[in-house]
Amino acid sequence: MLEYLVFVAAFATLVATYVYISSMFKGVAKPNRVSWLMWTIAPLIAAAAAVSNGVGWAALPVFMSGFSPFLIFTASFVTKKAYWKLASFDYVCGALSGLALVLWYVTRDPNVAISFAIGSDGLASIPTLTKAWNHPETESAWPFIVGVFNALTSFGAATMWTFSEYAFPLYLIAINIMLVFSVYNKKIGSFLAK
Repeated sequence: MLEYLVFVAAFATLVATYVYISSMFKGVAKPNRVSWLMWTIAPLIAAAAAVSNGVGWAALPVFMSGFSPFLIFTASFVTKKAYWKLASFDYVCGALSGLALVLWYVTRDPNVAISFAIGSDGLASIPTLTKAWNHPETESAWPFIVGVFNALTSFGAATMWTFSEYAFPLYLIAINIMLVFSVYNKKIGSFLAK
């Protein structure tokens, strides 16, 4: 029964994506395109590698963690209010993230692909983590909050308990918690200061 939660999480991910895109059109959320592009590519590669290694529905949350950023990345070109100015730091992280994917391509091993996808996605997260920490008003936490739930549902659908089935979801839980904390860091700090 728990395996069906991946469908609930997929729907929740789409709703959170809609909320984020709506906040972009209102001029609130300003996505870092480097992060969102690489957050599209790395999970989709990890999902494909997992499926090629025999993973079933447990790969759906990983796929959704790539499809959702694709929608956000695409929407960022539709509205001018949603653009975050990129700096050289963003491009360096994007290049290192891309290099990780190239290194995976050379190895052709699904577990190596997942490892490099995690590294690539992690490097792609640095610009948004930094932006959310310094300018939390430019981010919406909803995709990251739902991202934790989405990744957790992988474990309900897991059948093999292999690296290719649990590694990327574990990473997604960790990075989404970090992103939520970055968005709410100032609110948490002021609450603790009271």
